[in-house]
Amino acid sequence: MKVHLNRKNKAVHFEALSELSPVSVNIDGSESIGGEGKGVRPMELILMALGSCSVFDLTTILQKQRQEIEDIEVEVEGQRRDEIPNIFTSIHINFLLKGQIDEVKAHKAAELAVKKYCSVHDMLAAGGVDITYSIKIN
Repeated sequence: MKVHLNRKNKAVHFEALSELSPVSVNIDGSESIGGEGKGVRPMELILMALGSCSVFDLTTILQKQRQEIEDIEVEVEGQRRDEIPNIFTSIHINFLLKGQIDEVKAHKAAELAVKKYCSVHDMLAAGGVDITYSIKIN
């Protein structure tokens, strides 16, 4: 796997490209280092990666369990330490499920999705990040 970042301005706005996808991602820094709000910040990408990795697996597992999913939303919130580098110390994933979904099956599916199958979780957890999750079914 390989990605390439192209500088888009004289500040810290970059366009990221992957050899696996034709889609580009705009990345920008904070205003304190010259960011202009033209993209997501790198640490936000970490939260997005964890949320998407987990929800892909959760969706697949629930479908295999023959659960009727109408919609899924994911909220991911991270806490960072004050000292530099400002790494994540804890992250919470909140899965918001809508449909005819058995609560016991949903919790088992989330446990597998987050803690067994999501490689982003494993990388962050190996670095000492405390990762929790919750599920709400409507």
